[in-house]
Amino acid sequence: MSLIEVKETSKKRRTNQNQPNSNKYQIVPVTESLHLSNTTLTQNQRKDLMVLNTKKRKEEFLARLPKPKFHPQWKELFVIASHVGWVNCVDVEPDNEWFATGSDDRTIKLFDLASGKLKLTLTGHVASVQDIAISKNYPYLFSVGADKQVKCWDLETNTAVRHYHGHMSGVYCCCLHPSLPYLFTGGRDSSVRIWDIRTRESIHILTGHNGSVISLATQNTEPQLISGSIDGTIRVWDIIAGKPRTILTHHKKSVRSLKFHPHEYSFVSASADSIRHWKCPEAKFIKRFNEHNAIINDLAISEDDVLVSCADNGTLKFWDWGSGYCFQNRQSKVQSGSLVSEAGIRAAIFDLSGSRLITCETDKTIKIWHEDENSTEETHPIVWKTSIIQNLK
Repeated sequence: MSLIEVKETSKKRRTNQNQPNSNKYQIVPVTESLHLSNTTLTQNQRKDLMVLNTKKRKEEFLARLPKPKFHPQWKELFVIASHVGWVNCVDVEPDNEWFATGSDDRTIKLFDLASGKLKLTLTGHVASVQDIAISKNYPYLFSVGADKQVKCWDLETNTAVRHYHGHMSGVYCCCLHPSLPYLFTGGRDSSVRIWDIRTRESIHILTGHNGSVISLATQNTEPQLISGSIDGTIRVWDIIAGKPRTILTHHKKSVRSLKFHPHEYSFVSASADSIRHWKCPEAKFIKRFNEHNAIINDLAISEDDVLVSCADNGTLKFWDWGSGYCFQNRQSKVQSGSLVSEAGIRAAIFDLSGSRLITCETDKTIKIWHEDENSTEETHPIVWKTSIIQNLK
């Protein structure tokens, strides 16, 4: 190659480098984490592990990993059989005295948290109730359904006092901003809508998903809103501009659940292929929670750093948040008279004390779980390190 040709080639390279990025939004590429037994390694830890050749060096590396925190085992406390259809959603009120559920039977039911006794039934939807959200600032409960309706219920009069019209098809998910008077809804029309709950006005219509929006989560700090869709993507939104900050493409299947950690600046997502942990505000991938080989419908995180995943096959997995260690597996039992295929768990939530777990199931029941007071580190020892070393040999 001549000197002139070299100069021309260098010039072309510089020209290509100076061309603006054609992507309008940042799309984060897929990265993987290494899973060993029942703990999870981040991408950087995986790279470190690749250069370790001796058992001693491997043990030194493992000593630097976060050690799992002990958590008691969980067991079923009691079962509530009140709905006559699949129970799809649940939320706990701010005083931790009662909780509400929504069902395919088109009703919303309120139950006493301590006893499980039915307190009230709200009717008005003409199709299945898909999601509910209880306000922490107003005496309101919001519900969305397959009938395209978004309703606001006054819990002092027990009536629907506001309706929010705009979605063109079924509405599948909703959540309330913790401090602002905003309601977020997502549905089959692939859009996310931001509503002012006082005026019923639609502030923004967020578009871009290529499939139904089936999960939403919000928090006070940025990002204030994230959405998951059956198109396998997570969109991190700027709610002021009404545009996505980041589009995450790591999941290959429907993103069915999104949850922000209650006190750590991060969130978690779930689909049929994996559970993934992300760092805020840039939505940086941290690690995967593996081993739950099922269609995961929902996630719940307690103040004590317990992550629960629930699936279509009726399985519950309990994880230590910091290390990714799975410390318990449970199989929910269907009620008498139900089919084995009705063992699915649709939704889960911890109460505000973190001492009780509520699950909503396809056998039409609601189950309350609590910690086993007889569970100790001696009866249920943590065995993560031994199993990892054996896998590395």
